[in-house]
Amino acid sequence: MQAERYIAAADLGSSKIALSVAKIEGDDIQIIYYKETPSDGIRYSCVFNPKRAAKPLRTAIKEAEDELNIKILQVVVGLPRYNVRQEVASARMERSDPSSCITKEEVNTLKSIAIDSYPIADETKEEIYGAVAQSFSADEELVCASENDVIGVAADALEGNFKVFVGAQKPVSNIDIMLNDANVAPARKLFLPNAVAQAVLTEGERENGVALVEIGSGVTSLTIYRGKILRHYSAIPFGGRVVTTDIKYECGFNEELAENIKLAFGACMPDKLQSLSEKVIQINDEENGSYEQLPVKYLSEIITCRMREIVEAVLFQIQDSGYADKLRNGIVLTGGGANMVNIAHLIKEMSGYNIRIGYPRSQAFSAVGCSGVSEASAAATIGMILEAKKDYRLNCIEDMEQPEPAGPPVQQQSAPANEPKAEEAPAQDNLFAGDVTYETEIITPSKSRKKEKVARESKFLTWIKNQGDRIGKAAEGAFDNTVGGLFDDMK
Repeated sequence: MQAERYIAAADLGSSKIALSVAKIEGDDIQIIYYKETPSDGIRYSCVFNPKRAAKPLRTAIKEAEDELNIKILQVVVGLPRYNVRQEVASARMERSDPSSCITKEEVNTLKSIAIDSYPIADETKEEIYGAVAQSFSADEELVCASENDVIGVAADALEGNFKVFVGAQKPVSNIDIMLNDANVAPARKLFLPNAVAQAVLTEGERENGVALVEIGSGVTSLTIYRGKILRHYSAIPFGGRVVTTDIKYECGFNEELAENIKLAFGACMPDKLQSLSEKVIQINDEENGSYEQLPVKYLSEIITCRMREIVEAVLFQIQDSGYADKLRNGIVLTGGGANMVNIAHLIKEMSGYNIRIGYPRSQAFSAVGCSGVSEASAAATIGMILEAKKDYRLNCIEDMEQPEPAGPPVQQQSAPANEPKAEEAPAQDNLFAGDVTYETEIITPSKSRKKEKVARESKFLTWIKNQGDRIGKAAEGAFDNTVGGLFDDMK
C-alpha cells in the first residue's frame, strides 16, 4: 500500500484565491480543506504584482496550516489562462528496431522532441505552457491514429502532430516571486484547461465533443474536446468582474457593494424572473441616514447586456475553432460565473446547444464535511489535485504531529572499578542549564530544518568545549556515551 501523502493546490484568480488540501492514499482522494480568500495583485489570471499577490496567499496558507496542524511546503498552481496562443507542431523519429513494437516511452520521447524543437522567437518573453498530441502515424499503414492505437504497432518510424500552447514568460516568473515571498515552493505549474476538464467532464462528453466554458472573474476561457483529445483553447479578457464594474458605475455604488448585490440578487433575462422582477432592493446609507432603491429588473437588465456580449464572444470562438457542428454534448459551464441565475438559459437561447453546469465530479474524490468544494468555482483546484495526484513522489506538506520513537533507552556506561571516579560537578551546575536546551526526543528533520539543526549543534558543541576544564575529562566521557550520539541519529 502506498504511503499517505498530501497535495495542496491554489487557484490564483483575479478576484479570489481558492486553496484546497487533499489527502492521498493510493487511488483514494479525500479533500480535507477548501477555502476562498479575496486576491490582490492578479489581473486577467496573471500575477502582475507579486508582492501584493503574496499577502493573501500567505494568509490562506497560514489558515490552512493552523486548522489542519500541518506545514505546507509546496503548492500546485495554474499557469495564466489569458494571452495564450495555440500553435501546430510536428515531430518524427526513426526507430532503431523496426521489428519491435512502439512503446509508451517512445511516444513520450516524441512529445518531448516536439516541444524542444518548437521555435520560440524570444525565450525571454515567451514559453511553452503545454502541448497536447492530436494524432500519430506509423509508416504508411497507420495514419491519424490516437495514442492508444499507435502503441503496440511495429514500424520503421513514428510521427506525431501536436497542439502547442505558448504564453508570456513574465507572469510565470511573477508566480515564482510570489510563492517565494509567501514562503512556499512551486510543486507543479499546470496548464489549467486540461486540469479543469478532468474535474467536471465525463468520458462520454470528451469523446463525443463538448465545449467547456469557464467563466472566471477576469477571464472567460473556452476548451473544446473531441475524441477524448483537447482540440482547441482560447480565452477572452471578460468575466464576472466587468459585470460588477457595470453595476458599480451604472448605480453609483462602490465596488464591494456592487459585488455583494451581484452575488445576492444578480440574474440574467429579467423576463424569466417572474415575481422577483417586481422586487426593489433598498440600500441604506448609515452615515447620512439616507437610502437608495434598485429595482431587481433594472439590475438584471444591466447584467444581461454584459453577459450577452461575453456569450457572443465565446460563440464566435467556437465557430472559429471549426468544431461548432461537432459538439454533440453541447456546452458545459463552470467557474464562479456559472452560478449566475439564468445564465444557462441565456446561452441556450443564443446558441441552441444543450447546456449543463459543470460541478466537480464527486465520483473522483470524497469531501465529507468540507463545504464549498462541490461548487463550480472549485473546479480548478480540484482539477489541479487530480492532475498532480499522478506524480506519486509529490508530497506538499510536513506533518507537525510526529509520535515519539519507541526505541530502547540509552544505557550509560559505568567506569571500571579500578579506575578513579571523576570529580562530580556541583549540584547547581546542571549540565543542561544555561543558554542551550537540548530535547532528547529524536525527530527526523526535513530539509527546511537541516540548517537550524546544524547551527544548534555547532553552538552546543562550542558550549561543551568552553566548559571542559570545569567538568573534567571523566564527566566529558560520560556525556559522550549518553547524549553525544543523538546528533548522529539526527543526520
